[in-house]
This record gives sequence, C-alpha cells and structure tokens, in this order.
Amino acid sequence: MSIIYVLIPIAVLFVMIGLGVFFWAVRSRQFDDLDKEAYSILFDNQPSSTKQKKNEPTTDVITTKSASSVPDAAPPSLKDQ
Repeated sequence: MSIIYVLIPIAVLFVMIGLGVFFWAVRSRQFDDLDKEAYSILFDNQPSSTKQKKNEPTTDVITTKSASSVPDAAPPSLKDQ
C-alpha cells in the first residue's frame, strides 16, 4: 500500500510533462496545417534548379527479372504433394 504514495506523484508528474509538451506544440504552431504533410508525399515539389531539363537524357536504369529467376511461391513441402 505504501507504493501508492510513490506512484501517484510519478503519475501526476508524467501528466504534467505530457500537458507541457502538448501546450508547447500548440504554441509553436505544430498543428496549424495538418494537410500539408499528407499531400507532400503525393506530389514531387523539387526546386526548379534540380528538375531535369527537357533535352537532357535520362540516366535511370530499369532492371527486370525474368520469369525463371523468380522463385515459386509455394513452400517445398507443398510442391511434393
């Protein structure tokens, strides 16, 4: 029963720290634009200086695997049956 006298102040301290972090985030405007980060993954917003020019050749290499190099999806124990 004496552990309650230790756990209650620790719990109150954690709640106060959590509230302090929350109010700091609100004051520093962390929650002002919630949609910007959701859309930033969908659209490529590169600066115009790093975009590829129209006449510049691409250097991307695309590799493909042939059908024979792809392993079968079934485990070996099911292949024998």
